[in-house]
Amino acid sequence: MNDSAVTPQWIDIASHDDQTFKGYLALPPAGKGPGIVLIQEIFGVNAHIRSVAEQYAQDGYVVLAPDVFWRQEPGVELTYEGADMDKAFKLVGDIDFTVAVKDLASTTQALRQRAECEGDITAIGYCMGGILAYLAAIESGVDRAASFYPGGIHKHLDKAPRLDVPVQFHFAGNDGHIPAETVDQVRTTFADRDDVTINVYDGADHGFNCWARSAYHRHAAALSHGRTLVFLEGQD
Repeated sequence: MNDSAVTPQWIDIASHDDQTFKGYLALPPAGKGPGIVLIQEIFGVNAHIRSVAEQYAQDGYVVLAPDVFWRQEPGVELTYEGADMDKAFKLVGDIDFTVAVKDLASTTQALRQRAECEGDITAIGYCMGGILAYLAAIESGVDRAASFYPGGIHKHLDKAPRLDVPVQFHFAGNDGHIPAETVDQVRTTFADRDDVTINVYDGADHGFNCWARSAYHRHAAALSHGRTLVFLEGQD
């Protein structure tokens, strides 16, 4: 066995309503570390999300990426164009966020119960997952959350008074799906919160962290990843 390698595997997670769903678990080279609940985009736990899980595992974290769409269609894995894009939008249109947040609580609990997980658990999510990471910070028992380009976040800002853990937001400066007005709403909502940080990446578009998309922006991806690692360690 290569002791320097990340160890990935699919595991079963027990849901709150006595069912099970899959999650992609990536263990760090050291075999243990703090936890991350990694929350997918609308394209499922696809090759990119799995690579992000392994990236954070390489950084020293125990990462669990749940199959958020399992109640609609288990094992969804989509690309970013054509019929797959259409299917992705249908899936996100049909999802029940209230139930999804309960599934994230089950994921968080499953991660805390693993011997490999030591320390805090952070929710990190992208796009749809960015909204869910924010909601997980309110309702799913995580210790902090990093939310990347969360489209539709303005619909959930009424829940902000219930947020009692740190959150870090990452927005694209040239986002075709999230207007600047929405970012301003987020800024206004959390203006008096020193535990909520809002980062905007000039010149980047929605999905800038995904190397499989045309919107990939190397500088924004690297800078946001570095900022997230600092945040994971409890720093600003």
